[in-house]
Amino acid sequence: MEEILYIVVPCYNEEEVLPETSRRLKEKLEALMAAGTISQESRVLFVNDGSKDRTWQLIEELHQSCPIFSGVDLSRNRGHQNALLAGLMTAKDRCDMAISMDADLQDDIDAVDAMVEQYYAGCDIVYGVRSSRKKDTFFKRFTAEGFYRLMNAMGAETVFNHADYRLMSKRALEGLAEFKEVNLFLRGIVPMIGYRTGTVEYERGERFAGESKYPLKKMLSFAMEGITSLSVKPIRFITGLGFLVFLVSILMLIYSIVRWAMGETILGWASLICSVWAIGGLILLSLGVIGEYIGKIYLESKERPRFLIREVLEDEHGKADR
Repeated sequence: MEEILYIVVPCYNEEEVLPETSRRLKEKLEALMAAGTISQESRVLFVNDGSKDRTWQLIEELHQSCPIFSGVDLSRNRGHQNALLAGLMTAKDRCDMAISMDADLQDDIDAVDAMVEQYYAGCDIVYGVRSSRKKDTFFKRFTAEGFYRLMNAMGAETVFNHADYRLMSKRALEGLAEFKEVNLFLRGIVPMIGYRTGTVEYERGERFAGESKYPLKKMLSFAMEGITSLSVKPIRFITGLGFLVFLVSILMLIYSIVRWAMGETILGWASLICSVWAIGGLILLSLGVIGEYIGKIYLESKERPRFLIREVLEDEHGKADR
C-alpha cells in the first residue's frame, strides 16, 4: 500500500517564486503517484508565515485550481522555524511521511525520490546534505562551514551541511511534537529524536527569484539562538574564564610582592588600565551570555504558543483523524 507524503514548504513573501515552485512540486508528486511510490492523497502544504505580499492569495488560488495543494495561514509572522513547525504539526495527523523544504528552489526537488526510497528502507529521518559548496563565494563557504563547526563545538549536535531539507516519518513527527520549547532550532532538535536516520546528498542551486531571507546578521542571530537553546557550554566557558582570571590575579599579586621585597618601584599605570578594561569587558561579555540564557528561561516560563493558525486549506482527504 502506498503511503501518504506531505511536502511542507514555509513561505514568507514568496510571490515571485511560488508559481514555479508549485509547478515543479506538482510534477514531482504526480510522477511519484504515477509510479505507485506514494498515495494519491499526498499533498504539497504551503505555510504562509505572515507574508506582506500576495503569497497567501497565490496559495488560495493554487488550492482552488488543484487539490494537490494545501495551505496553512499563520495569524502573524513567527519566523521560519515556527512556520516550519506549524506545517509539520499540521501534516503529522494527515500523512505517513513529511518532507520539509524551502520555497526558493535551492533544494534539489529530485532528491525527494531518494529520500522516499530510504524511508521505505526503514529510515524515520532522512537528511538532505549538500554535496559541495563550489558555487558559494569564499566568504559564504567559510562562514557557513564555520557555523556548523561552531555549533558542534558548542555542544549543539547538528548534521554538517544540512539545513531544513529532510524527510520525517509519522513516528518521528510525533517525537518532535514532544519537544515543547519556545526557542526553536530544529536542526539541533531533530537529531535528538533518535530512530534510524539516513542521508541524501544533493547539489544546492541558486535561488530562483526573490531575495534571501537569511543575510549575515540573521545568520549570526540564528547561530546564537541554536547555541543558547541547545547547549550550556558558553556558561561553562565563563566559569573556566573566571578561574583563569583569578589565577592570573594571584600570579600578579605574587609578582607585586616580590618586586616590593626587592625594593623596586612599579610604575604600572598602563598595565593597570589595560587590566581594568580587559576585566571589565570580560564581565560585560559574561553578563551578556548569562542574560541570553535568563531571557530564554523567561520566554519558556510564559509558555506562549509558538504559532497560531488562522486558516487551513484542505480537501476531503486532508483529515486529521487518520
